[in-house]
Amino acid sequence: MIPRLGVNIDHVATIRNARGGNYPDPVKAAQIAAKAGADGITAHLREDRRHITDRDIERLGKETDLPLNLEMAATDEMLSIALKASPHAACLVPEKREERTTEGGLDAAGQHNHLARFVRTLKDNGTRVSLFIEPVQVQLEAALALGAPVVELHTGAYAEACNAGKTDDAMSILEDLHRAAEFGMREGLEIHAGHGLTFDTVIPVAAIAQVKELNIGHFLISEAIFCGLYDAITHMRELIAGARKELTS
Repeated sequence: MIPRLGVNIDHVATIRNARGGNYPDPVKAAQIAAKAGADGITAHLREDRRHITDRDIERLGKETDLPLNLEMAATDEMLSIALKASPHAACLVPEKREERTTEGGLDAAGQHNHLARFVRTLKDNGTRVSLFIEPVQVQLEAALALGAPVVELHTGAYAEACNAGKTDDAMSILEDLHRAAEFGMREGLEIHAGHGLTFDTVIPVAAIAQVKELNIGHFLISEAIFCGLYDAITHMRELIAGARKELTS
């Protein structure tokens, strides 16, 4: 099975908000992603609304047909918004006001008591819940204990090691991703992966047999400046499909 591709449109909104006004429109980006063969749209509604806004989430639900994966912090404000929006999926992520992007995975093991209510309430509302975690067994076990059906393995450290030319570190982290995916799937979790992936780094992650979905955003939006969003997404899909074809050949 070729992994699904979820396209994160946050940074279309970042560009829009840098100047104000309505352009570029993240909802239009979602519509282009659909035409390019994306399987879903991911959007992170942050506490400070630095990119995606409440109105964007509302419009995505009304003006696009692709399933929406709402990335959100485990706060009462975000829970209330998610219950109203009823997205297809909600991915619980750590969030720090001062960070530029999400730094590291959620500490599901250390925050079990806090997270349990959010996982339960979202599931009861019919939303598929995932936890954005590091590829380590203790966090996978915590996801199982919380009853989250999906985990998204954080690939940021792998991507950073690749970009820095630290091949040994990248291979070690890739092994961690393989082990985590194997353990998680064996225990009944659906395995997703994402963060920091590019054309140059996606293939080894897409080749992990247990990975069912990849969520990629910043690189695709950046590459769209040069080649257009449609072409960036279609090329990423080709690389993902090629990686899985090599795995099964």
